[in-house]
Amino acid sequence: MRKLKIILEMIKFEHTVFALPFAFLGAVLGSMLINDGWPPLMDWVWITLAMVGARSAAMSLNRVIDAKIDKANPRTADRAIPAGLLSTAETLIFITVSFALLIFSAFQLNILAVYLLPAAVFFLVFYSYTKRFTWACHLILGVTIGLAPLGGWVAVTGTITWEALVLFAAVALWTAGFDVIYATQDAEYDREVSLHSIPSRFGIANALRFARGFHVVSFAAMLTLAVITPLSWIYLIGTFIVGAIMTYEHSLVSPTDLSKVNVAFFTMNGIISLLMLTFTLGDLMVLS
Repeated sequence: MRKLKIILEMIKFEHTVFALPFAFLGAVLGSMLINDGWPPLMDWVWITLAMVGARSAAMSLNRVIDAKIDKANPRTADRAIPAGLLSTAETLIFITVSFALLIFSAFQLNILAVYLLPAAVFFLVFYSYTKRFTWACHLILGVTIGLAPLGGWVAVTGTITWEALVLFAAVALWTAGFDVIYATQDAEYDREVSLHSIPSRFGIANALRFARGFHVVSFAAMLTLAVITPLSWIYLIGTFIVGAIMTYEHSLVSPTDLSKVNVAFFTMNGIISLLMLTFTLGDLMVLS
């Protein structure tokens, strides 16, 4: 139990709040549009377990793959593996169990969810390597997290539609934007050790412009959902609140002051995902 607690702290298990609400959002919106009803209870259960398995596997694998990098970086040297609190073998066992949970859960849903498993696993593994060769690593992470709402949609409908892809794009670019903000903390270190990121490649000021651009397009995609689906004024209120929070998030950081990066990254984005789910659910309840 002590080791499990260390693992959950290492992978920041509480940050599942970033992706899980969007997986539920994709499931509910897809079910209402395609199936004309709410998802069955067991679909909620299997989606939750699949998301827990996917995120736990991805974050643990990231810590194993980046162990040497983390040990050399003063900001991350106290993480569990470089600090000697966990062995690589122990973490690999947890990764195996987490992937097994994801795969088993997908098989309880539908055949399309099973067919898409290799793509999902590929991105969950591939992302951790991307900062070794491309500054577009933030976009790859965005694609990986964007699979959460797309996966939720597929889980309950067995289909992929244009509406699902717009939701995927909104979440992918939202994720890429906040990941760029988070990466500003390591811009100098990444440049010194030849790791790739938008901040290390283009500088912090330009990186924050990239982040704003990603969030503008993400916000536009969220608005587009209200045009191409029956979502109405309740959803739009939530979307404009989220837009205001994104604006506030960017006001917290500047090229000369990165002291509030963690507030911008963790607190603001956890609120955004929960707000989008809450207002979407409220809208769909009124519609139904």
